[in-house]
Amino acid sequence: MVETTTLEVGQSAPDFALKGPGGQVVSLSEYRGRNHVVLVFFPLAFSPVCSHQLPMIDRSIARITALGAVVLGVSVDSHHANTAFAERLSLSFPLLSDFHRKASAAYGVLNEELGFSERAVFVIDRQGRIAYRDVSPTLSDIPDNEALITALEGLN
Repeated sequence: MVETTTLEVGQSAPDFALKGPGGQVVSLSEYRGRNHVVLVFFPLAFSPVCSHQLPMIDRSIARITALGAVVLGVSVDSHHANTAFAERLSLSFPLLSDFHRKASAAYGVLNEELGFSERAVFVIDRQGRIAYRDVSPTLSDIPDNEALITALEGLN
């Protein structure tokens, strides 16, 4: 694992504009003042651990949305691959393409050696500040959904 400087709780979350389903551009700033955002960085579409992690988050989506949050998944895959992956997993939240790796780098989770992001979850409050972060120590470790829900509960 390559060491990176990950954003800390309390820091402003970097904005991004990434392609999502159908090539539609989604930016973090469009949620400012309206919703908290759960930003889920995952290494690669169609990989075994990601195929397990993302449905786990989707099973908690009702609790997450009830707390005023939206979930956005982010990987370095193309928006075409992410759309197919989301459909295969029947996900109810969009997967965004960080094809140029700018968002992964801005959040400090880009593994430059491997060319994709580490597995990480950030909760960003309505004011655009990082309220919670969980960066997995290895690619096979999955962040704790209950901890992110607890973080969201603390914002309301």
